[in-house]
Amino acid sequence: MSSPEQASLERARELLAEFPVVDGHNDLPWALRSQVRYDLDARDIATDQRAHLHTDLPRLREGGVGAQYWSVYVRSDLPGALTATLEQIDCVRQLIARHPADLRGALTAADMEAARAEGRIASLMGAEGGHSIDNSLAALRGLYALGVRYMTLTHNDNIAWADSATDVPAVGGLSEFGREVVREMNREGMLVDLSHVAATTMRDALDTTAAPVIFSHSSARAVCDHPRNIPDDVLERLPGNGGVAMVTFVPKFVLQAAVDWTAAADGNMRANGFHHLDTTPEAMKVHRAFEETHPRPVATVSTVADHLDHMREVAGVDHIGIGGDYDGTAFTPEGLSDVSGYPNLLAELLDRGWSSTDLAKLTWQNAVRVLGAAEDVARDLQAKRGPSNATLGQLDC
Repeated sequence: MSSPEQASLERARELLAEFPVVDGHNDLPWALRSQVRYDLDARDIATDQRAHLHTDLPRLREGGVGAQYWSVYVRSDLPGALTATLEQIDCVRQLIARHPADLRGALTAADMEAARAEGRIASLMGAEGGHSIDNSLAALRGLYALGVRYMTLTHNDNIAWADSATDVPAVGGLSEFGREVVREMNREGMLVDLSHVAATTMRDALDTTAAPVIFSHSSARAVCDHPRNIPDDVLERLPGNGGVAMVTFVPKFVLQAAVDWTAAADGNMRANGFHHLDTTPEAMKVHRAFEETHPRPVATVSTVADHLDHMREVAGVDHIGIGGDYDGTAFTPEGLSDVSGYPNLLAELLDRGWSSTDLAKLTWQNAVRVLGAAEDVARDLQAKRGPSNATLGQLDC
């Protein structure tokens, strides 16, 4: 006879077989760039890559993942960001072409459902940071044409038309060109992603958008007071907007004790000549040495579930999802060490009284719905107006 914990885990796996996880954010393409410069033979994700990566196909299957937004992220301080973003897109396309039995390219909500029916993992793309369009609405449309289905308005640094959560305020939210970017994303059908942006930018985007927004990988600020997280007043607006906030697993965003530790660890990285987000083997040696003398506070599955409980209470169960940020973080919570861990989270939520209906919305239905809603808005807007050719200089002079 199975224990209560085993019973919950078995039930979680049964639920995921029907309504698998749509994960809003995975940085595998950047990890492949950083580690092997896109040599996909050197990091064959058809085989066990746990020595190098959080992600491979066997563990995606074990974790019950049915759709993945692959982040086509490039660092905001990287010269030639648009070119590097195109390389990231090419990496995702190569992965899909190499693994057709497991991955299916997806552009629409209907594509996501078709992949689920086939037992394949729907593969979508999200650009992480408006710096990737180089202040060009034509470049934005080009990314959409290449398959990018969301864009995070900023990454860790401000850009000319939007403030980041982790930079000194400069714009005051969105500039007029920033608002035009949001409007053009609506017209294309590209989801506006508000992870990483300042709270002022979140509010300006919600005031501007005609379509639902997403937070591809953000948690609740009321539970962990980090600027990357979502304030309650913004969560309260999601039912009116129709959007989805996708909880992230990054310990420094979900565990308050990890916030101060991370600040010290980041300072140590910079002191040793590494970018604080560097996850190369050399950088990780520096991280591990620091951790030996400064024990790292450990987040758990329960820590993440606390955020989901709060986000459900404030925004409602129709407006939450999951965005783990695997392969984009050096550390992960206990029980969520890689992409195989999603059943552990669902088991925890089952033990907290979440229903099967609640969990189907969390894992699959909400994320599919929001992309479909963006498509509906785009069809309506395209019938009313053509593409915008506005420039930063024209609108923000």
